[in-house]
Amino acid sequence: MRSLLVAIHDVGPGFEGEIDVLLDRLTRHVAPQHIAMLVVPNHWGENLLVAGSAFAARLRGWSDLGISMFVHGWFHKDFSTHSSAMAALKARHMTAGEGEFLGLDKGTATARLYAGKTLIETITGRSVAGFIAPAWLYGDGAKAALTESGLGLAEDHLKIWSPRSGRIVARGPVITWASRSKARIASSLLAARLLPHILRFVPVVRVAVHPGDVYVPALLISIDDVLRRLCAMRTPMRYEDLLDHPAVAHAHPDLPA
Repeated sequence: MRSLLVAIHDVGPGFEGEIDVLLDRLTRHVAPQHIAMLVVPNHWGENLLVAGSAFAARLRGWSDLGISMFVHGWFHKDFSTHSSAMAALKARHMTAGEGEFLGLDKGTATARLYAGKTLIETITGRSVAGFIAPAWLYGDGAKAALTESGLGLAEDHLKIWSPRSGRIVARGPVITWASRSKARIASSLLAARLLPHILRFVPVVRVAVHPGDVYVPALLISIDDVLRRLCAMRTPMRYEDLLDHPAVAHAHPDLPA
């Protein structure tokens, strides 16, 4: 069976309107129980998620609909000073200063991970599905913290794995969109047009959308087109289903590096 995973990133009180737009778009194609939300408890230190707030009630409501909740960092913003040239390069060029867990030591990563987990579970009354680092970037400290966390799922750009068991449960890149510049918009539109076909033999394909996507009409049209094409040939599923039915086949040899 070829499957589809769909996620809304950067969920928090600062993006409530954008999340409503994205959720409306996604549920035209997939049921709420086949959507994941990646929750940032205090985006950039400016949008604190508070238990008992109106947004917390909405988060609980989405969870009640069957939407899976992931911890997605704490601040999302990268406040670290990177000692290695490679980490500094990733922080500068792979994300707009938002790879929060790239430069954290194990103790800090553990504290933020558990704080996020506790807050989201207190609000929803359910266990989180796992942890996904902001910008899909993990430093050594984050990897060590995650390994000891006992969480069910994590993912990066190219794979999904279970920190609890160490098992890779799916491989393949994410189809996502970038809205930060005209060049990034153009490149993500091109990738979105090509990847559904290129990835046709990959058992699990992921689609990830972000609040910034709603401000670029061409990106919203592309999201609709990608989901329409993928849903015609794939079955939407929950991330948690991978723990029971892993799809660890290697990516198709035609995939770009």
